[in-house]
Amino acid sequence: MEAIIYLLRFVFDALLMILIVRVWLQWVKADFYNPLSQFVVKISNPLVVPLRRIIPGFGGLDIATLLLAYTVATLKFVSLAALSGQNLGVFAFYIGLLALIKQAGFLLFIIMIIMAVMSWVVQGYNATLMVLSQLTEPFLNPIRKIIPNMGGLDLSMLVAFLAMNVINILLSNSVPYWAAL
Repeated sequence: MEAIIYLLRFVFDALLMILIVRVWLQWVKADFYNPLSQFVVKISNPLVVPLRRIIPGFGGLDIATLLLAYTVATLKFVSLAALSGQNLGVFAFYIGLLALIKQAGFLLFIIMIIMAVMSWVVQGYNATLMVLSQLTEPFLNPIRKIIPNMGGLDLSMLVAFLAMNVINILLSNSVPYWAAL
């Protein structure tokens, strides 16, 4: 049973991350022709395109993909609870929203770690690093305005990591189910 739960978590989390990245790429107007962007779009198109015919975007935000991501996050916990013999009831919608928010924060954390490692290894232009940079700019630019580069050292990622961990700790102490997500 543990193997099935592990596989279900993996499938739901992978799909959820792809959907979040798709919404995020559109939100920051990232390079659509980038190989990473193309991968995300092509792998998510079979699920997103039919929904887009029914649910239009609003204000540059892809509502269909966002709603699909919320549905996937909710179904993850409904199916895992059903396998363990629990019934979440109305709380499933609340837990789905929390899971979507936490997954987006976790994804931002992972992308920033990948960027940090790639900045040490990759020299010159790299298409993947460029799109990852486009994804993180809305979060790092406000920090860079307050804390400028110090001798070529960008401390904005370190400050962002600290802020994200503090927010995670505060939410785990105040929001029910946050730590279990």
